[in-house]
Amino acid sequence: MIWTAKGVISSAATKPRVSSVSEPYEICPPNRDDLPVVRNLARFYVYDMSEHAGFDFADDGLFAAGASLDNYWGIKPEAPQDQWPAHWRGFAHLIRVNGHPAGFALVRQIADGLYDMGEFFIARKYRRKGAGKDIATTMFRLYPGRWEVREMPTNVGAQAFWRRIIGDFTGGAYEESRERFPAYRNAEFIVQRFDSRGR
Repeated sequence: MIWTAKGVISSAATKPRVSSVSEPYEICPPNRDDLPVVRNLARFYVYDMSEHAGFDFADDGLFAAGASLDNYWGIKPEAPQDQWPAHWRGFAHLIRVNGHPAGFALVRQIADGLYDMGEFFIARKYRRKGAGKDIATTMFRLYPGRWEVREMPTNVGAQAFWRRIIGDFTGGAYEESRERFPAYRNAEFIVQRFDSRGR
């Protein structure tokens, strides 16, 4: 099953709103075969995040997503620090535009009915064309429940992006705070919380 833009929908149960973007995109269902593709795309995601997270290039000049990415496909990393809590579940969606890999939306279920937008990436070529908003709101509807979306405190661009999308999606019915998260090594984030059910 694939959810596509331009009103070409393969499942009425998960039907997103018709996209306003100029190029057709696909939100692929979770599939372990997509892990190598997402891992390669994640190099560019980590590069984008390095400005705020302080990541350095490895000796070979490459960024890597790390073993914790495997959790989204139900694969348990060897190192304990990379392993998720046992009750978390992952849902990994590869994004394609005109058939080409273009990003990903990686969702965590961190409690019963509680979801977290773990990682969200759209390649630069496809940004500012409406796809990001469409894909994010499709995720909110695909996984109805309570949601948390986090941004690094210095990433004001991401904060503006998510405030706009969540504000439009909920009609302004969301809460925002700045807090530390023990599950993420006590890192500090800006977080928006809202309920996607019935929207």
